[in-house]
Amino acid sequence: MKKNIFVLLVSIIVFSCSNNPEDSMKHLDGYWEIESVSLSNGTKKDYNVNQTVDYISIGDDLKGFRKKMNPRFDGKYETSKDAEILELKIENDSLNLYYSTEFSKWKETVLMANKSQLKIINQKNDVYLYKRFVPITVN
Repeated sequence: MKKNIFVLLVSIIVFSCSNNPEDSMKHLDGYWEIESVSLSNGTKKDYNVNQTVDYISIGDDLKGFRKKMNPRFDGKYETSKDAEILELKIENDSLNLYYSTEFSKWKETVLMANKSQLKIINQKNDVYLYKRFVPITVN
């Protein structure tokens, strides 16, 4: 019963947050800081402080990458050479992100993307809410 209610709620979220997938694409590039995760079991985890941010870069061919970045106080970033290769595809009026690494492949669906927020659902029905990262610089 609880699972049916959860599926219904996720469906409502997906359809109520849906917008033109092509409009969402233009907002993906840049630095994103995770704000919260709503897990499929109903629990929610808020992130007040993040040591890393996600950097997403998409080319004209709808292919790109996502990397974990460590922001520094001087406005620069540190990172490893590791990156998740991604490809954007519009399928059934949804914007899907297909990721691949040396070890795994997976898909996420963009529920909403604008210049200040990004909401994504993964294949486990966990919903990730990101906010645009604004670096803090100390002079």
